[in-house]
Amino acid sequence: MAYLTLNNIVFDYPGGFNAVDGVSISIEKGEFVAIVGQNGAGKTTTVKLMNGLLKPTKGDVIVGGKNTKDYTVAEMSKTVGYVFQNPDDQIFNEDVYEEVEFGPKNMGFPEEKVKELVKKAILMTGIREYVDENPYNLPYSTRKLVSIASIIAMDPDVIILDEPTAGQDMAGMGTLAYILENLKREGKTVITITHDMEFVVRNFDRVIAMANKKVVKDSDKSDIFWDHDVLKKCMLKQPYISRVAYGLGIQGDVINIDGMIDKIKEMTNNK
Repeated sequence: MAYLTLNNIVFDYPGGFNAVDGVSISIEKGEFVAIVGQNGAGKTTTVKLMNGLLKPTKGDVIVGGKNTKDYTVAEMSKTVGYVFQNPDDQIFNEDVYEEVEFGPKNMGFPEEKVKELVKKAILMTGIREYVDENPYNLPYSTRKLVSIASIIAMDPDVIILDEPTAGQDMAGMGTLAYILENLKREGKTVITITHDMEFVVRNFDRVIAMANKKVVKDSDKSDIFWDHDVLKKCMLKQPYISRVAYGLGIQGDVINIDGMIDKIKEMTNNK
């Protein structure tokens, strides 16, 4: 069995609104997975089911052998860390260091281990100069990095990033790429939901496309972004370079500059 499995999940909010309808997903440890689709597709509900923030109406969510129905959110947070889209929904301490320290400290790690985890998270997210600041005095993009650091410091096996690029400047985007490189090196499983297809192409290999509360397709990013039926159904755009290639009549699953250059060279050599 995969490390994280959703088995034919259905979720209805109080009042009867159905948000997820028959979703099955299996994710191996160490995978980087992007879940994409328009608002209302069921993405956020799906990932909140993965760490027990929501419990399925039908079906089971199994993470590391644990059925989320049998554990509290606090217990599941040791295995699956969730970074909210809006950092203001997550941050509550009076300075950055306390915010990053809160999770591992309350998980019962020894003091030296807490210090080690906090230091690593602060350095990885590039927020060392802000450790004594009140998070709410920091720019939105930096608060997002603080919220990411607070989850990394808890050292979960799985980290979920909800729209991590929203509100980020170029420097923040570079820091996100650095964070993901380090998490991959550590063997962490990273799942993101995002509307930023360029971010997906640069950092994720597997893409799950959702629409109308269901998984439409689960495949490699090249396959997803050149499947025009799926893109139409999920109301997604190709990455910019793919749109350029398509407009020029270049086929062959081009999703980045290197792929475009290779395809142009191939076309030139065949003339």
